[in-house]
Amino acid sequence: MAEEENKPAPQDNTRRQFLKTGALAAAGFMIVPRYVLGGKGYTAPSDRLRIAAVGVGGKGESDIKSFYDSGKADIAFLCDVDDTRAAKSRQRFPKAKYYKDWREMFDKESKNFDAVSVSTPDHNHAVTTMAAMQLGKHVYVQKPLTHDIYEARMLTDAAKRYKVVTQMGNQGASGDGVRQMREWYDAGLIGKVHTIYSWTDRPVWPQGIQWPATKGEVPAGLDWDLWLGTAPYKEYVNKLVPFNWRGWWDYGTGALGDMGCHLLEAPFRVLDLTYATDVQASVGSVYVDEFKRGYFPESCPPSSHVTLTFPKTDKTKQPVTIHWMDGGIQPERPEELGANEVFGDGGNGTLFVGTKGKMMCSTYGANPRLLPTSRTNEVKVKQKLARVPGGAEGHYAQWVEACLAGYGKMEVSSPFEIAGPLTEALLMANLAIRGTDVRRPNAAGNGFDYPGRGVKLLWDNQNMRVTNFDEVNQFVKRDYRAGWTLGA
Repeated sequence: MAEEENKPAPQDNTRRQFLKTGALAAAGFMIVPRYVLGGKGYTAPSDRLRIAAVGVGGKGESDIKSFYDSGKADIAFLCDVDDTRAAKSRQRFPKAKYYKDWREMFDKESKNFDAVSVSTPDHNHAVTTMAAMQLGKHVYVQKPLTHDIYEARMLTDAAKRYKVVTQMGNQGASGDGVRQMREWYDAGLIGKVHTIYSWTDRPVWPQGIQWPATKGEVPAGLDWDLWLGTAPYKEYVNKLVPFNWRGWWDYGTGALGDMGCHLLEAPFRVLDLTYATDVQASVGSVYVDEFKRGYFPESCPPSSHVTLTFPKTDKTKQPVTIHWMDGGIQPERPEELGANEVFGDGGNGTLFVGTKGKMMCSTYGANPRLLPTSRTNEVKVKQKLARVPGGAEGHYAQWVEACLAGYGKMEVSSPFEIAGPLTEALLMANLAIRGTDVRRPNAAGNGFDYPGRGVKLLWDNQNMRVTNFDEVNQFVKRDYRAGWTLGA
């Protein structure tokens, strides 16, 4: 669906302009202020954003409700491969026409909506988003932005080319917390940050397991082939849909994909980080017998510790090291934190270590604290950054307002120019994790070697490839199943 296909013919433009000019001339004497026509608080239909939502159950359900609650958006179309999951949204928005295949919806209805919300499993984010941008539609995409590094780079570039308003669904980017930390940091309260620790109690779904051996029965109302989308064809298995797909590499991106965009957005914003230069990982082991380690390359591991290095920025004196930990693993508690004080929010958090002090926050950058925590209320710094109305929950209304204003007219908190590099960093971390399962037959012929374990991967950012361990480059860009492509 190329952009050119949706432009009206020259004669159509001429006719439309004639009709528009004539109508305005004829009705000129009737023009009155909008509030007189509709009463106080009235919003004209032309000032409302018409949204087509792809993926309307679960998180998609809450997303579109939040858009609608902004007071300036209409949910014009709903699309989901699963009728059961879509039921609540269809009931809430009965006037919205329903489709199961977003491609059909785009082909038939592209003139009838202005923007697209994408809340599908990770593996189908990119193709849907790219197609929407090619139609000139603004896009809101759930985190992580994409499944693959290549996809993230393509969407970042396309957003500039098609000049549409973009936002990733890491709502903490609109929260007050990250802005407070930026103000503290810019005031020099903790010196120059050199190390960051970020951790999560995810996964809260099965990982480090064997693909089910028993075929399941596809539930009524679910189009399994459409759900698979870009992924290789497999027979349906139970307990994969609607949530546990996150733990399988064909569809999800593990704990990093689920929580990384929420937890690492603050370091990216505070320090102006972009692309990492190297990464290394260790992962939790699953033993299936005495001294017999399980091998489950299709599944994300039960836990991991990843170390990423980022180049020096204008806000740091040296390269920055980020430690990511999941599966319940946490860094050592800082000595400035009291014995009974909660570290992060208990299960998740981010700690900034600077040359003069430390600060930490919870999920979404919420509840920022200087350490020791007594400093938080003692130190006063002038507010320099504008807050988003509604904070983190205002993330949705902010995008709606920006879409109505038009490209480049209003700032959003997580545009693809920021969300793209952030997503790439997380997916680069996943390269190191997946690299631990790369194996080769050993020289003795009685087992395997695992050359990706215990090594540091060196990243060529311009060419999007690891330079010292080629086997992991297969994960930078997937081969889609026949019938699915990522446009340019």
